[in-house]
Amino acid sequence: MGKHKLENTLNQIKATGKPLFIPYMMAGDGGIDQINERINFLEECGASAIELGIPFSDPVADGPVIQDAGLRALQNGTTLKRVLDEVRKQKETRNIPIILMTYINPIWNYGYEQFAKDCGAAGVDGIIIPDIPMEEEEDIAAQLSANGIAFIRLAAMTSPDERLKKIAGMSEGFLYAVSVSGTTGERAEHQESTLNYLEKLTELSSVPVLAGFGISNPDQAKYLAAYCDGVIVGSKIVHLFAEGKETEIRELIGETIK
Repeated sequence: MGKHKLENTLNQIKATGKPLFIPYMMAGDGGIDQINERINFLEECGASAIELGIPFSDPVADGPVIQDAGLRALQNGTTLKRVLDEVRKQKETRNIPIILMTYINPIWNYGYEQFAKDCGAAGVDGIIIPDIPMEEEEDIAAQLSANGIAFIRLAAMTSPDERLKKIAGMSEGFLYAVSVSGTTGERAEHQESTLNYLEKLTELSSVPVLAGFGISNPDQAKYLAAYCDGVIVGSKIVHLFAEGKETEIRELIGETIK
């Protein structure tokens, strides 16, 4: 379980030469009872791991699609505790790694120590916190480490090389390479500077590097994955779930990893 499960799973897939594909889904969008059903569906589609978003009222890293999904989830009564309780139900039978993406405020409100313990008890393997800089992460990092949970760091294109080197050296599970300047959401294309940045991170990082933000189709996903180890797709997956277009989700994942 935890960090070792996540790293072993990703490295095994990487060794096959196929790109890693981590879909993002908003917990509670469509109802709390849909969480495990959607996790199972995404695993069947060929996902490498699942990024499970916790809805928050002030999601500073997210574009309109994920913001709207978060509002729907909050209106459905979704809380961090309810998500962990739901994820825990399939802890013993679930094979695919689970990564929670949450802002720091809900964790602070929950309590760092209790949060990390409850994540471990639910079978959560990794955590992404987009709004905590490495200078302020010591307390939560210590609690995650004590419970064997991977603390996945984000790297930004605007960061200087020295900072990128530090972030790459600290990240566990994988390194989340934010491949655009701005919030999440579909983009028409990625610039050449993005490709250079991904190659640089791949050289610096001892864990797999995955590009995220702005990826909406298999061509984009495969294009970026050629410069790193794989991709994270969020807004497109969230939009397709909301539209009931699971067949297109299956095609998006299948076309990318084939």
